[in-house]
Amino acid sequence: MQNTRRLTNLARLLLLRRTATTAATQATSASGVDGGGGAEETTHFGYQTVKESEKEHKVHEVFEQVAKSYDLMNDAMSMGIHRVWKDIFIERLGPTHGMRLLDMAGGTGDISFRYLKYLAKQPNPQQRQSHVTVSDINQHMLNVGEERARQLGLTVEQLPNASIDWQCADAEKLPFKSDSFTAYTIAFGIRNCTHVDKVLSEAYRVLQPGGRFMCLEFSHLNNEAMQWLYDQYSFQVIPPMGQLLAGQWHAYQYLVESIRRFPRQEQFKSMIEDAGFVNATYENLTFGVVSIHSGFKL
Repeated sequence: MQNTRRLTNLARLLLLRRTATTAATQATSASGVDGGGGAEETTHFGYQTVKESEKEHKVHEVFEQVAKSYDLMNDAMSMGIHRVWKDIFIERLGPTHGMRLLDMAGGTGDISFRYLKYLAKQPNPQQRQSHVTVSDINQHMLNVGEERARQLGLTVEQLPNASIDWQCADAEKLPFKSDSFTAYTIAFGIRNCTHVDKVLSEAYRVLQPGGRFMCLEFSHLNNEAMQWLYDQYSFQVIPPMGQLLAGQWHAYQYLVESIRRFPRQEQFKSMIEDAGFVNATYENLTFGVVSIHSGFKL
């Protein structure tokens, strides 16, 4: 009980200090003047407004900082429910033998490992070869994923009728040929991209006709009272938890803010359709804390 109280008091103290620091930083940013000759396009980085050229670096820095503690913090922040969300996500994908999957923002391998394990449980009398490319813009995240794959025995040498490779790449400028994959997944990653429309366009390009796009992402609750409670937990608990467990406050503050800036379910569905996908749908999980969006390329 005493340890719990100490942690609670420490979290409150950290919150007060960080709130004061954040307020001072925002005031300084607001008074800044761009001395450049031209007005560069701006975008959001959480609740901050930054130049588009800066966001990729800032996001890269965040995930470089949290890479080693990413899975621990996912468990702590969601109380383990993220594992259920990812299981449902793979069930909705329904992998079949012979599939070629691009798992974008796949970093630590959670989605790809579930995909491979799902296939391993399915009969494969024709011995069809399946494949997954795990891609992420952050090499540190991929390094963590590759190490986990070795520990789980999910390497090329140990997989029957399946292969896996790892490639550092930008979701807005994929290095893959057009019509290369039969499925594209992105879980908890698309909200961190500067140009979501470009990500969707690239996903459409690399998918074969008949291929499926699927996205698992934090979203918005429809119930105002539940959304308020969720916001209190997100802003008052998650950043202090990030500091206590991973030594990272600002990174998790950004992650919470980025969730609130992401489009609502219907708006994101429209963006998927604008990219050319058909039969676009979404399914809310846990009252809309997260949503699964899906679309097909014809």
